[in-house]
Amino acid sequence: MTSSSTTWTDLVAISERVAPMRQLFETDPDRLAKHTIEAAGLVLDASKNRIDDALLAAMLSLAKSSAVEARRDAMFAGQKINLSERRAVLHVALRASRDAIYEADGKNVMPEVHAVLDHMEAFVGQVHGGAWTGHSGQRITDVIHIGIGGSDLGPRFACAALKAFHHTGLKVQFVANVDAHAIDDAVAGLDPASTLFIIASKTFTTAETMMNAHSARDWSLAGGVPEPELHRHFVAVSTNADAAKAFGIDVANMFGFWDWVGGRYSLWSAIGLPIALACGMDRFRELLAGARAMDTHFATAPLEDNMPVRLALIGIVNANLLGARSVCIAPYHQHLELLPAHLQQVEMESNGKSVDLEGLPVSHRTVPVIWGQPGTNAQHAYFQCLHQGTEWAPIDFVAVIDPGHRHFEHHRALLANCFAQSEALMRGKTTAEAKAELVAAGKDDAEAKRLGPHKTFPGNRPSNTIVLSRLDPASLGALIALYEHKVLVQGAIWNIDSFDQWGVELGKVLAKTIVDELEHAVPGTHDASTAALVDRARRLEAA
Repeated sequence: MTSSSTTWTDLVAISERVAPMRQLFETDPDRLAKHTIEAAGLVLDASKNRIDDALLAAMLSLAKSSAVEARRDAMFAGQKINLSERRAVLHVALRASRDAIYEADGKNVMPEVHAVLDHMEAFVGQVHGGAWTGHSGQRITDVIHIGIGGSDLGPRFACAALKAFHHTGLKVQFVANVDAHAIDDAVAGLDPASTLFIIASKTFTTAETMMNAHSARDWSLAGGVPEPELHRHFVAVSTNADAAKAFGIDVANMFGFWDWVGGRYSLWSAIGLPIALACGMDRFRELLAGARAMDTHFATAPLEDNMPVRLALIGIVNANLLGARSVCIAPYHQHLELLPAHLQQVEMESNGKSVDLEGLPVSHRTVPVIWGQPGTNAQHAYFQCLHQGTEWAPIDFVAVIDPGHRHFEHHRALLANCFAQSEALMRGKTTAEAKAELVAAGKDDAEAKRLGPHKTFPGNRPSNTIVLSRLDPASLGALIALYEHKVLVQGAIWNIDSFDQWGVELGKVLAKTIVDELEHAVPGTHDASTAALVDRARRLEAA
C-alpha cells in the first residue's frame, strides 16, 4: 500500500462488517451482475466472495490511491518499472500488432519483435513441410526443448493446454531439471537423426540448461550425428551468438529476445518456438491475439469494470484482510493440468517479496502460496480440508463450456462438479440443516444429533469462477495475460517490484561452490548440517 489514506486496519474493519455470502445473495438481486465481468472472450464470476458494495468501493479507492493506473500505463509506455534492474517490462509488446508502437529506451521495438516472429514462421514452415531435415535427410519427428524456469514452464504449459491443436507427425518434449533422469527419459527410444533440440538460454550460460544441452549434444554425437552437422539438430533461443556458434549452432538459426522480457513472461517471444512447432505458427499468432485482447481491456477499461483489477483486488481482500495464506487453482479441464504450476511461477516469483520499492520491509503480506490440480481429482484429494478444515483457501475455478470432444455425459458431470463445489463452499450447511436432512432420511433424533456436527459445513468460503467458451489458443492467451496483469496490480498496491527475481540467486551461487566441493573434494565453509550433507554425498559417491 502506497499513498492511500485508508489503512489496512481501516480495510479490515470494513471487511468485518460484510454479511455472510448467503445473506448477500438473498438481499441483493443485482449481486451477480455487479460482480461479473466479461472481457477478451472470458467471463469472471466473482460474486462468491466476501465482499459487498462498501468493501468494493474501498478497494477500488485503494487501487486508485496506490497508483495502479500509473504503474499500468508506465508498463505500456516502456518505462523502467523493474526498478532494481532498471529495465522496461514489455511482454505486452511481444503480442502487439505489427503496426503498434512500443518503445524501450526511446526505440520502437516492434520491427525487431515481428522480425523474430517472421523468422519463427519461416523455420516452423520448413520443419512442418519437410524442408528442414536432420543430417541424413530424415524428417524431424521429435523436438526437445531444453530450458529452465520461465524458459521452460510457460511453453510447456501452453503445449499441454493446446494438445488438441498439435501438428501430426511431430512430438514436442521438454527438459528442464538438471536431474539426468529428465534428459534420459526424453531421448529414450528416439533416433538422433530425426531429433531437433531447442536450447533456450538468453546468455547461453544458464547452468542447468547448458548441462542438459551438452548431454543432448553428446547423445547426438554418440548416435551418429557428425559434429559438423550438429547445426541440423540444434537451434538456440539466445542472445549470445559466440557461445551458440562454439556449441555447434548456426547463428542463422538463433532466435533472439530482449532484456525487457522477464523469463516468466517470455512464452510470447521466441521462447514460444516449441508452441509454434507443436501447433503451427497460425495457432501461435492466435495465442498472441488472445493475450493482446486482454492487454487492450486492461489498458482501457475503468478500474471498476477491469477484469485483472477485480481479480487482483479480491486476492488482496482474501490475503490481507481475511488472512488467507494460499490460493488454490482448480481448472476443470485436463489439458489445463499445468495451469497451477505456471501461475506459481508467474505470481510467486513476481510478488514473493518482503521489501518495498524503497528497499524497506513491507508491513503486510504479499503473495500467498499458489497451488492446485485439476478437478475432479482435487475433490478427492484436499477438498475435504477446503470445505470443513480449519485451514481455508480461496479457489479460482476455471471452467470450459465446449469440451472439444463428444463425450457430453463426461463433460456435464465435470461442469456440474465445478459449479457445485463453488456453491457448496459459499452456502455451506448449518447443523440444523444437517440434522433435518438426517431425520428426513430416516435417522432418529439421537442419531441425527450425533451425526449433525460431522455433516456441518461452515460455508462463506470464497471462490472465483473463470469461464472459457472453449480452450483454444485465443482463450488460453487471454487467460494467461489475465493473471500476468493481476500480478502488476497487486504489486502496485503492495508497493513492491513485481519484475525482478533476486530470490532465485542465492541458492544458485551456493550450489556452484558445493559442486566444486563434491567434484574435487575441496573443503568448504558451511554450517554443520550442510557440511555433513556434502561429506555424506561425497563419501557415498566414492564408495
